[in-house]
Amino acid sequence: MADLTITATSVVAGSNSVTESGLAGEAVTAGKAVYKAAATKKWMLADSNSATAEARLATGIALTGSSLNQPVVVHKSGDITIGATLTAGQAVMLSDTPGGLCPLADVGSGEYVCQIGLAKSTTTLAVDIQYPGVSM
Repeated sequence: MADLTITATSVVAGSNSVTESGLAGEAVTAGKAVYKAAATKKWMLADSNSATAEARLATGIALTGSSLNQPVVVHKSGDITIGATLTAGQAVMLSDTPGGLCPLADVGSGEYVCQIGLAKSTTTLAVDIQYPGVSM
């Protein structure tokens, strides 16, 4: 799996960003894919091959870094400068590394498909999360 190399300090929400604030349920870095745990209502790192079903559905990307039980801001939809080099028009997916993002071609066997968005340019990702609930 070749995850995108994200520079956390370069992650910036676009003007059409929809965000949600909350508490981190673990250490979270800006640019990582996250989900809100049903039991704790805290943001956790999403993972496409997690044994926990809810962890396989990312619901946003962290805009801020945070430690356990500290505030975190999550980008849920709209444009984001992701802090990595993208290929325009390419789908960006949740990877099997907790919080990681990867191109569609790198989603492997046994991983659940969770499309995070489509690259609008080499720097901007249009986040529109799609999760059909199927594995490759």
